[in-house]
Amino acid sequence: MNITLIGFRGTGKTTIARILAQKLGKKLISTDDEIAKKMKMNAASFAKKHSLDKLRELESDVIEYVSDFDECVFDTGSSIVMRNENIINLKKNSLIVMLTADISTIKNRLKKNRTPSGTINFFDEIKGAFYEHEARCKRAADYAIDTSRLNPEEACDLIAHYLLMEMQ
Repeated sequence: MNITLIGFRGTGKTTIARILAQKLGKKLISTDDEIAKKMKMNAASFAKKHSLDKLRELESDVIEYVSDFDECVFDTGSSIVMRNENIINLKKNSLIVMLTADISTIKNRLKKNRTPSGTINFFDEIKGAFYEHEARCKRAADYAIDTSRLNPEEACDLIAHYLLMEMQ
């Protein structure tokens, strides 16, 4: 069985996926890395050059491909929940865990890694996308973990517990 981490940017998907894969002895697959390998450019560059719709199509192709794998931890791009077919494919052989965090935590985490865009207030930019994305994640997830006050190892322990419950 695979473990798929979904959630908004800044919730800890990449960090937790890396630690979890190592802890459980599973292969780590980053869907964003798979897209980059396939297109020989990162997702943002691909979307600029082609379109967001084309990126989402490519993302769905990658999800369909990796959903046949077994014993992996998937670190997914935030937008995979925007297409139902992605969730359907992942649910074939995956425990889907939603990582979330309060808006303040996400804002602080993203500030460290990204530059806010132009004239829109950074907080408002995050908040608008956050609520739509969170609703889609909740519908897709088997479990949800709020990473606001957990360190990555604690989150991994919870996911390992959920996996054990599913295997019984």
